[in-house]
Amino acid sequence: MDHIEHALSTGQKRQHGFDDITLVHQSLPNTSMSMVDLSTNIGELKLSSPLLINAMTGGGGSETRNINRALAYVASECDIPIAVGSQMSAIKDSNEIRSFNIVREVNKNGHVFANLGSEATVEQAKIAIDMLEANAIQIHLNVIQELVMPEGDRDFSGALKRIEQIVKNVNVPVIVKEVGFGVSWETAKQLSNIGVAAIDVGGFGGTNFSAIENKRRDRMLNYFDNWGITTSASIVEVSYAKGDSNFSVIGSGGIQNALDIAKAIALGASVTAIAGYFLKVLTQGGEDKLIDLINQIKEDLRMIMTALGTSNIIGLQQTPLVIRGDTYHWLVQRGFNPEQYSRKG
Repeated sequence: MDHIEHALSTGQKRQHGFDDITLVHQSLPNTSMSMVDLSTNIGELKLSSPLLINAMTGGGGSETRNINRALAYVASECDIPIAVGSQMSAIKDSNEIRSFNIVREVNKNGHVFANLGSEATVEQAKIAIDMLEANAIQIHLNVIQELVMPEGDRDFSGALKRIEQIVKNVNVPVIVKEVGFGVSWETAKQLSNIGVAAIDVGGFGGTNFSAIENKRRDRMLNYFDNWGITTSASIVEVSYAKGDSNFSVIGSGGIQNALDIAKAIALGASVTAIAGYFLKVLTQGGEDKLIDLINQIKEDLRMIMTALGTSNIIGLQQTPLVIRGDTYHWLVQRGFNPEQYSRKG
């Protein structure tokens, strides 16, 4: 509950880099909104739209159970996937299980994603999946959060090997996600080599877990508050790492509206995820308000895709765009070619 309260109070500064991205206007789009198909995939999972409710709650008794129940209802009504927060608390304390399996109880037929940290074993991953009858499992990477967290981990050795063992020994897709500091090309290549189904970039610009954890410290580690790779740059880095592999790219980190989603997909994502902003809308306006917002985002995305002359997500990924500002300079210095994005299609 500390994390939830601090996430709401710190908010999002929207430093994700999408302001550096401009989609190229098409005066003759030759399409109509009725032709637009929002369906997409994460690995072998077929989704009705490129939008999911990302991980937020990881234990906390009845209060987080109520949040998970509400989010699961929204996910069911909107036909979008939902990921829970870290289930390690429930593995360590069976009293917390109800705060998680309420999601499957409410959202009986939807896509539900389990979640554990990179310290998890294969056996723990199987428990987490069974707890939710999960369709996939997220393994989150949160090194900076743990370092700033007063009671956090300090040993991150062996994480890649543990994730590889989970990939090999569970029967659902494995999604590896950052929690707000971005995924680099180098990390994405390592994850690609072990066969993960998807990488959620969790870029800098959304909920800042360094700022959240610093609120819980006596001596603040402020140098981590501006640490990381922006969402826009991280989507490009991870997309470049795909090569011949077939993992999906999930764009997350400060995304709030359909234009953010369109830009993320045009940069290379096939799915986008929202957490903190949805939590704020839910706590301030309730379930109906969040349902209305999600439906409006879908409608706006259809409008944007129509304006761009594309009728599906694959087509949106081929939409030309122009990159400028800090994102342009980052990509150039990292050895990527921003100009190739302006000549797509």
